[in-house]
Formats: sequence, C-alpha cells, structure tokens
Amino acid sequence: MFEQISSPFIAATKQFAEAGFKAQGIALEGFEKVVGAQINTFENRLNATLDFWSQAAEVRNLDGVKAIVPKSVALAKDTAETVFATTQEVVSITVKTGEALNAIVKTQIDASNDVFVKPVAAARKAK
Repeated sequence: MFEQISSPFIAATKQFAEAGFKAQGIALEGFEKVVGAQINTFENRLNATLDFWSQAAEVRNLDGVKAIVPKSVALAKDTAETVFATTQEVVSITVKTGEALNAIVKTQIDASNDVFVKPVAAARKAK
C-alpha cells in the first residue's frame, strides 16, 4: 500500500527536480545572452565616446568647436539608436526565455495530471 502511494510521488519528485534543472539552465542561458549584449553595447559606446573626447581635446579655437559639434550630435544619435536596439534585443531574449520556461511549466502540469489526477479519476469510475 505504501509503495502504491510513494512510487508516483517519488517519480514526480524526480521529474520536478529534472525540470527545475532545465529551467535553471534556460534562465542562466538567457541571463548570459542579455549580459553579453549589454556588455558589447557598453564596450562599443565607450570606444566611440573615448574617440570623440580624444578629438574634442584637440580643439583649440572656435572653428574647431564648429567642426566638433556635428560629431557630438552624431555620437549622441548613434548612442541612442544603439541603446534602443540593445533594449529591443534584451526584451526579445527575455520573452524567448519566458516562453521556454512556460513550456517547461506546462509540461510539468500535464505530467502531474497524468500521474495524480488520471488514476484518481479512473478509480472513481471503477467504483
């Protein structure tokens, strides 16, 4: 009697542990992709900003200021566009990770129904 009760619970516990391990792997993979995208963007923008400031440091007169202003506007525009694109990429990665985690949860719910609910329903019909 005890084995009839404990066997489904042991199998379900093992299945839930495996699903948790898969979910953790998916979450860490998504986190790694997000951090990688953000670091690449930060590095790219830092290099562009340092290049701009090295050019701006060489300005000695008003003509130099007139020449550097369009570059500063272009830098600001490029930075805004790059940050926006990176944000969209991060949201896309987050959505895909959430969908993968949702699929794991749905699978676990279906498996739980197979293990626990269906035998009870069959036992009720048998009576």
